Amino acid sequence: MKTMIVSLLAGAMSLAAAQALAADKVTLQLKWVTQAQFAGYYVAQDQGFYEEEDLEVEIKPGGPDIAPPQVLAGGGADVIIDWMPSALATREKGVPLVNIAQPFKSSGMMLTCRKETGIEKPEDFKGKTLGVWFFGNEYPFLSWMSHLGIPTDGGAEGVTVLKQGFNVDPLIQKQADCISTMTYNEYWQVIDAGFTPEDLVVFKYEDQGVATLEDGIYVLEDSLKDEAFVDKMVRFVRASMKGWKWAEENPDEAAMIVLDNDATGAQTEKHQKRMMGEIAKLTAGSNGALDEADYQRTVKTLLEGGSDPVITKEPEGAWTHMITDKAL
Repeated sequence: MKTMIVSLLAGAMSLAAAQALAADKVTLQLKWVTQAQFAGYYVAQDQGFYEEEDLEVEIKPGGPDIAPPQVLAGGGADVIIDWMPSALATREKGVPLVNIAQPFKSSGMMLTCRKETGIEKPEDFKGKTLGVWFFGNEYPFLSWMSHLGIPTDGGAEGVTVLKQGFNVDPLIQKQADCISTMTYNEYWQVIDAGFTPEDLVVFKYEDQGVATLEDGIYVLEDSLKDEAFVDKMVRFVRASMKGWKWAEENPDEAAMIVLDNDATGAQTEKHQKRMMGEIAKLTAGSNGALDEADYQRTVKTLLEGGSDPVITKEPEGAWTHMITDKAL
């Protein structure tokens, strides 16, 4: 009897060891550096949500020289985080990205202007210099100007577009009247530089009706033909959304988990806690499934980008509910 119990225990232990060894590996490429913008994934890892789904997830930070779609196409990741304008443009150029989940419901993009410039409403942009991010982030801006009927080639009736780096210097040094900011990041850099909210006028893309979807989860279309990969993504999305909802409910703890994962040491507790508070507003209302109305609004905005639209035709097969239907 004793021998039998010992052999049963040994069998159970070897099974547990085999299961531990058999965790499926997933490599996630982020759109930007380690910060609260990606808290849900770090939380899912820290709280064991990936482990519960038998996943071993490697989270690769991004940066100014990293294009997630290129990393995915080159086999350096299984899944990426990207903004939909970039993803749809990439798809039209021949890299078949597919949105499998959409944790961010709202856009965090804004134009932040110095009040002293006299800008009170969008029509006041005429004759002004506006800082705009490029690398795919300019499309919502160009579409907005197109809606307003404001040319982007300068002049008294147009706007002068300043190619903005990933900082807020043009506003502080008065090289631009307005600059691109995210609600959760650069806006607060302007405040930390000595401006008060009363010194500024902000225009949220969400309020202007030209918001496009940000921070979606994308894979390559061919991967979705593989049943094992689909099963892995179902578990990945389920655990990630668990991480996002935990982060929404515990923003300060989530910010500290992000800080623990910041290998550069560049982030501060104050900035990450503030960022997480703003990020929670953007993920609120999403269970992870893409809202088709939000998708259609994004496509419409991108198709209306004036003489140089980001996409030239309605995309086909650019998103699926296959994963979220099973995961959620």
